[in-house]
Amino acid sequence: MLTVDLVRRGAARFGPRTAVLHGGESLTYAQVDRAANAMAHVLFAHGVSPGDRVGLLLGNGLWSIPVDFACLKAGVARVPLNARLAAAEQARMLRETGVRVLVHDAALGERAAELAGLLDGLRTIGLGAEGAAGGPDLLAAMRDARTDDPMLPAEPDDPVLFLYTSGTTGRLKAVEHTQANYAAITANILANLVSPGRDSVMLHAASLIHASGTFVLPYWLRGGAAAVLGGFDPDEYADAIPRHGVTEINLVPTMIGMLLSSGAAGRADVSTLRTVVYGASPMPRPVITEAMELWGPRFVQYFGQTEAPLCMTVLDAEDHRDPSLLGSCGHPAVDAELLLTDDDGIPVAPGEIGEIRVRAPFGMKGYHDAPELNAEMLAPGGWIRTRDMARADERGYLHLVDRRSDMIITGGYNVYPKEVEDVLLEHPSVAQCVVVGAPDPTWVEAVTAFVVPAPGARVDEAELRAAARARLAGYKVPKSVRVVDSVPLSPVGKVLRRALRDPLWAGTEREARA
Repeated sequence: MLTVDLVRRGAARFGPRTAVLHGGESLTYAQVDRAANAMAHVLFAHGVSPGDRVGLLLGNGLWSIPVDFACLKAGVARVPLNARLAAAEQARMLRETGVRVLVHDAALGERAAELAGLLDGLRTIGLGAEGAAGGPDLLAAMRDARTDDPMLPAEPDDPVLFLYTSGTTGRLKAVEHTQANYAAITANILANLVSPGRDSVMLHAASLIHASGTFVLPYWLRGGAAAVLGGFDPDEYADAIPRHGVTEINLVPTMIGMLLSSGAAGRADVSTLRTVVYGASPMPRPVITEAMELWGPRFVQYFGQTEAPLCMTVLDAEDHRDPSLLGSCGHPAVDAELLLTDDDGIPVAPGEIGEIRVRAPFGMKGYHDAPELNAEMLAPGGWIRTRDMARADERGYLHLVDRRSDMIITGGYNVYPKEVEDVLLEHPSVAQCVVVGAPDPTWVEAVTAFVVPAPGARVDEAELRAAARARLAGYKVPKSVRVVDSVPLSPVGKVLRRALRDPLWAGTEREARA
């Protein structure tokens, strides 16, 4: 089954039903499908050809889903840009994937214009406004466009999405998903996490370009609806649950923590809510315990990666009733094979720690234009290395122990320390720098920098954070900067990152699990 065929199947079956809700507006399945067809024809009229890559710089909105479907109908791969990234990061993403056309919404027009200035020949198409570099307004143009489905031929290996991640490498790399494997993501979600029906409504507040967006097609295929918020605000989110009759929600642990700490969770009417799906970063035990006390046994956890979304393992609602399993990331998904191996790919003995390897139909094709990285991460036999370390208990549940890399997950976003260190080391006041994740009640992990001042220099924390903010996405900027006389080194001169990180976690549950 191909992803574009799933779009057509849902539209044909549920045409008059409501598909998308946003604010006081809504779209039916038929309206979404016609809009996607019209948008595809507008893309053709403005120089886009099948096989191209189209950049998307969009916040969540009424038209987010039709735009994604339009790319499928037009036979192009979308390259979504995280709006929180720096312009230099976004420009590199567009350059590396060969994007020549960027679709942006009105709120991000200024950034789109900046990108057009950085990339020769980049054309822009606006969504609700004219393109920042003089292109058309897609919403206005589609009113006069054809609405028939282009019905272009598609193959299982055709790329449909280039999604950037730095989770395993420290440098932003484009994960390539295809017609076949993205359709398999839909099957994975339906088989392991949710079973929506025609009365089901999934609430989306996290960006649709990542995990939240993977739930769109499962609901589309079953006649359910997507209620889309522009962003996450605890009170607005809580109010949206009864307003839209929401039956399922998908949150990162930081969002659950914010709902609890703000009091919004306690005020929320969750009488329609059946399932709370969470994942993307480690869940602090106090947070899940408090959430379950308040909302009951509605929680389902997944563990996955951009390279193999959405779930490699699942801790289902029944598992959550067992306190001993709340530190686990779950049992292998029904459609995934997992191995725990040593560095040579040899399975470790039961109970021993090994690197998780996954083989599944929803696994990525590979990293775009990165043969050396693919050779390292794609193992023989179709296995994908995750760099995540875990042990399996006697019941087959996996318990994450550590990351082979030193990646920090803050608020559900991946931050690789070296990327931050490289920016901080360019500041004249810094001689040495080590970045680690520190425990944080809101973000789970807070980016924390240890810096050694340059001879005769004084480190100004505000100045250093401002310098980082000019080069990096906001979530990558250190929450705190700690000045030290020296950084710990191994006998061969390597930085002992753990020697700085572990004391920050002393006495926490993470230390106890490790």
